[in-house]
Amino acid sequence: VQFGESGGGSVRTGESLRLSCVVSGFRSTYGYHCMGWFRGPPGKERKGVAAIGSDGRMIYADSVKGRFTISRDNAKNTLYLDMTNLKPDDTAIYYCAAGATWLMLGESAYPNWGQGTQVTVSS
Repeated sequence: VQFGESGGGSVRTGESLRLSCVVSGFRSTYGYHCMGWFRGPPGKERKGVAAIGSDGRMIYADSVKGRFTISRDNAKNTLYLDMTNLKPDDTAIYYCAAGATWLMLGESAYPNWGQGTQVTVSS
């Protein structure tokens, strides 16, 4: 499975960014699968931000509810994360993940991971 993440960058508090993740080579063994966005420092535990199932259901971490929106374009094999009203606490490496069979934000549920894209929010 290959991932192409993009859209990270440096912004100021209150600004917006859109992350994109093109996923290729992924084939779900089951009829249902999930993709998600995680964030964290390099080499450390990644925390779930948002996830979306193949049925379109979504879940979010409490810290981003109302500010972030996850979406997917199945025709383009692309996962998106629209981030608005960004805060310094949102600064992290953001990772795209795929392959969970339950709609959840647990890192261990996702077997496939991208390399990450840096998001930096300054005050």
